[in-house]
Amino acid sequence: MSLDSMTKSVDEAVSGFFEPIATWLVDVVFYAVPVGGTDLPLIVAWLVVAGLVFTGWFGFVQLRKFRLAIDVVRGKYDEKGSAGEVNHFQALTAAVSGTVGLGNIAGVAVAVSIGGPGATFWMILCGLLGMATKFVEVTLGVKYREVHADGTVSGGPMHYLPKGLADRFGKNGKTFGKILAVLASVMVLFFGLFGGNLFQVNQSYAQLVSVTGGESGMVGSSAGALFFGILIAALVGIVLLGGIRSIASVTSRLVPAMAGIYIVACLVVILVNVSALPSAIGTIIEGAFNPEGVAGGVLGALIVGFKRAAFSNEAGLGSAPIAHSAVKTKHPASEGLVALLEPFIDTVVICTMTALTIVVANPASWAEARTDNSIGGVTITSDAFGTVMPWFPYILTIAVMLFAISTVLTWGYYGLKAWTYLFGRSKASETIYKALYTLFAVAGSLLTLQTLIDMADAVLFMLAVINIIGLYLLAPVVKRELNSFLEFVRARKAGESPEEDDEAESAKTTV
Repeated sequence: MSLDSMTKSVDEAVSGFFEPIATWLVDVVFYAVPVGGTDLPLIVAWLVVAGLVFTGWFGFVQLRKFRLAIDVVRGKYDEKGSAGEVNHFQALTAAVSGTVGLGNIAGVAVAVSIGGPGATFWMILCGLLGMATKFVEVTLGVKYREVHADGTVSGGPMHYLPKGLADRFGKNGKTFGKILAVLASVMVLFFGLFGGNLFQVNQSYAQLVSVTGGESGMVGSSAGALFFGILIAALVGIVLLGGIRSIASVTSRLVPAMAGIYIVACLVVILVNVSALPSAIGTIIEGAFNPEGVAGGVLGALIVGFKRAAFSNEAGLGSAPIAHSAVKTKHPASEGLVALLEPFIDTVVICTMTALTIVVANPASWAEARTDNSIGGVTITSDAFGTVMPWFPYILTIAVMLFAISTVLTWGYYGLKAWTYLFGRSKASETIYKALYTLFAVAGSLLTLQTLIDMADAVLFMLAVINIIGLYLLAPVVKRELNSFLEFVRARKAGESPEEDDEAESAKTTV
């Protein structure tokens, strides 16, 4: 039996077994209600409402404290002797690498095809709201993280849900929190293996094949797929063995590189078409409130924009706090402020750049997709770049590879934390997980397992339901942590040194 027929048989067997489960799960999680002539997925409404609530609860923290967040990333408020494994910048890039990816390239094309240019406006708004949600969940992630004896850190919803609810509601809260924590761990682990690993490797391989001659090209064979999978698995395995320090070291270089390559390419297209820029911006604003040819009119454009933004930046899903929890800090809210930059980078900057590139370039494939009401995808984005740079598919391949590798690495870490919460932190347990994760990377180039990937998406957004319930209940804790950090900032600006005071007090206690 050839490798091709073997992998095809596995694909068909897995899909046949899981397809009914996946169909049911997707129907439940992404259940939509008709609103104004279009369908509103309730999970998207759940995420957007959370952003609205936390934006109001914390007084537009994403706008008022944006400059402070930049200062924290720059290290202005670092504290000596803080527990943790990575600095603020590395924690941010590790988390961003898990969200910035194919959704920013293909997802935006889908949004402006289905929802028209006006979807961009609502996408930006959703990204701004998501900044507040991200602030809340990451503050809790650092507040209730677990610092182990060897200095490593574990955090995320599997830690702050049981600990935080126990703090607020006692024994009953602890029991409820533990149930939620187990469910959250299972969901993170499942998505990490299939959505964060297998899917990313599969799509990056597909892009590589497309620019190297297709299936008849040098990497289009089964042997080429196997070699690619082994290569990616080896890279991922080596980095994953080093833990979050190693991952953060890689992503702190990869994320700026991939974002830089992509943004520069966008700027080239926009500058070449600079005369069309004012008109494009006008079209986006006008399309947000008076869209033509969009199902559901304004509401249709709004829903599409919100949906793509929510899927892109993962605000409220509970994934990012796992990476951010490893930060070196004594004030949890400091990293919460850093984290609010994540949806800004992912959605407000990168997604907007993609949308502007498509609108100003106006490729034929985009017009065709809007006429046919098809979803478009990465080909539209690629065609937009191709109007100025015919060779861009090769650059896009590099960007996709960087996006994919950084996402695989970050979700490898997320999955590890979920695995160890469920099965313990022993050396054997961690080794088993890392071996399993690297094998999934090899399978990613050989298999599609689309049914399991659909299930993984549904499971990840089920996590949002559990996570946001916890965020609402623990918001008062976040308020106290924010006030504590702002007091520290005021003292630092006034020339006082809280660190020295803490060390002096510690010395007195020791004596």
